[in-house]
Amino acid sequence: MKVPAAARNRARELHAQLHEHNYRYYVLDEPLISDAEYDDLLRELQDLEETYPPLTTPDSPTQRVGAEPVKAFGEVRHALRMLSLDNAFSDDELADFDRRVQAALGRAQVDYAAEPKLDGLAVSLLYESGVLVRAATRGDGSTGEDVTQNVRTIASVPLKLEGSGVPDSLEVRGEVYLSHAGFHELNRQAGAQGQKLFVNPRNAAAGSLRQLDPAITARRPLEMYCYGVGKVTGGKLPGTHSGVMAQLAGWRLRVYDDIRVVHGYSGCRAYYRHYEKIRGDLPFEIDGVVFKVDRLDLQDELGHVARAPRWAIARKFPAQECETRVLGIDVQVGRTGALTPVARLEPVFVGGVTVTNATLHNQDEIDRKDVRVGDTVIVRRAGDVIPEVVRVVPKRGRRRGPAYNILATHPVCPVCGSHVHKAADEAVVRCSGGLFCAAQRKQAIKHFASRRAMDIEGLGDKLVEQLVDRELVNDVGDLYTLSVDAVAGLERMAEKSAANLVAAIEASRQTTLERFIHALGMREVGESTAQILAREFGDLAPLMAADVESLQAIHDIGPVVAQYIVDFFAEAHNRGVIDKLLGSGIRWPRTGRPAGSKLAGKTFVLTGTLSVPRNELKARLQALGAKVTGSVSKNTDYVVAGDNPGSKYDRAVELGIEILDEASCMALLEKS
Repeated sequence: MKVPAAARNRARELHAQLHEHNYRYYVLDEPLISDAEYDDLLRELQDLEETYPPLTTPDSPTQRVGAEPVKAFGEVRHALRMLSLDNAFSDDELADFDRRVQAALGRAQVDYAAEPKLDGLAVSLLYESGVLVRAATRGDGSTGEDVTQNVRTIASVPLKLEGSGVPDSLEVRGEVYLSHAGFHELNRQAGAQGQKLFVNPRNAAAGSLRQLDPAITARRPLEMYCYGVGKVTGGKLPGTHSGVMAQLAGWRLRVYDDIRVVHGYSGCRAYYRHYEKIRGDLPFEIDGVVFKVDRLDLQDELGHVARAPRWAIARKFPAQECETRVLGIDVQVGRTGALTPVARLEPVFVGGVTVTNATLHNQDEIDRKDVRVGDTVIVRRAGDVIPEVVRVVPKRGRRRGPAYNILATHPVCPVCGSHVHKAADEAVVRCSGGLFCAAQRKQAIKHFASRRAMDIEGLGDKLVEQLVDRELVNDVGDLYTLSVDAVAGLERMAEKSAANLVAAIEASRQTTLERFIHALGMREVGESTAQILAREFGDLAPLMAADVESLQAIHDIGPVVAQYIVDFFAEAHNRGVIDKLLGSGIRWPRTGRPAGSKLAGKTFVLTGTLSVPRNELKARLQALGAKVTGSVSKNTDYVVAGDNPGSKYDRAVELGIEILDEASCMALLEKS
């Protein structure tokens, strides 16, 4: 079929525009057009290709929708073997690795490229003349499965590379994964359809990528980061791993934005400690960090053993899943009155701590997993997440105990003796005692003081228990009336620790609106919903006056959450506590939609190690109308650089973007 020149030219234009918008949306997080405008462009290209089939090329943006189902995956032999990595489970093992590398190279110090180790599925992408022609799983390292059609559906994988110097043939290695948000949404949809839930994001990613029907994969929110290359022909790459990663990013492949070059063992250890600390705040799961000798010629000199390179190692985090036994099932009463069943366990070391209890969530989860006293179970702990029972391990020949029912074992609240009830449309059993129940008061105060709410350092669980039991605090407003003398009279509290606590309470008076909303403890109003409410209403008063209809008009606020919010602010007691809190001097930047702010509309990128938590600095910038993104581009106004800023700093220098150190950024915030 002959294709008119006008149609061919228009298809070429649409290819370029759609690839650009995909890159900006999925890689840079800087969309230039609305979803509706994007859909219009894609529909126009689909119509052209339907009219003129020769226009449908392998790199067309329309090819992300998924091809016809296959009966089985084909086999792919990797041009260069995909090696696995040796692991280091302690600092001593990491130091031994560094000593071996130094000795083999005859060097006193070696530079390493460091990056997080995503917990996903390794794949290899083959680009010929810049066009994606094949994708394969790692398999046994030599041979994998052909998952080309499925990988085409992943929006963060470019179908065509952009930029100059792209090799004739380029094999790219990377990790396909699901973010926490994507995993939870996938399980939510599965639960709504009565399907089996995925155990963890890694299993979900692997299952999604190995669907025989690419249309199913296309509906799964898979993402990918590149971490290396395989065989390269007809082109030249930089001489360092960090340089190769920067080059891949230049060709619009997705590369993690905090790949750093660190010096020797001490640099590796510091990088590991940094990610050990922040792993719970990342939007995806990592199971360690990877260190690679940065210079490629030194990698070649070191070579590899049968299955792993001598020039790289994975410093793993402690195991996050372990096997143990259920000794009993207790219940805890939460701040909303929910009775949460908790498995009492034989102590087991998991996720870096010894775990003796794990949540069972609710009766529906107990029934679904069929957890009973005496069962052997798998317990999971990821980052700062509360340990949970993942599944029961069947044991042949073992007689199991009776099925557990929370209403049968706890007809009344174990704390206050009030009747418990279960609404027909809820999985949760609740105490009817309300604020008369001491457990709910205590949990409300604990939540209010927690790190992601008002962040009152030193106000731990045992101290809250004492404050409530001794009637020093009846609601969260009473926290701001505490004196050093009153606190010093509590168990294990000396005058200095009491003074530190009162100082921390004093410091918490300066906060952000989203933190304050989250701290109030409204049902179903977590961090994300609190951020949405703060952004939409700008201050507390208009939020308190909002009705169900105006709340439902906000994207991501459904009718149930809207009603919970209205009911919360309708309670005279709650309004009284809020008045008490505001009267105590709690304040935040009252910016609304701050058109007058000097930072309104400005784009910031944060990089390197900062003394202020990134979430806090990001919140302060957003409160003044600024946008905080993850990648540096020509649209970036400021880059805030801490210690070891990495490639973002270099990119900012290259583009001539203003770079602020932490002190300069704080000064700018004060002025604004």
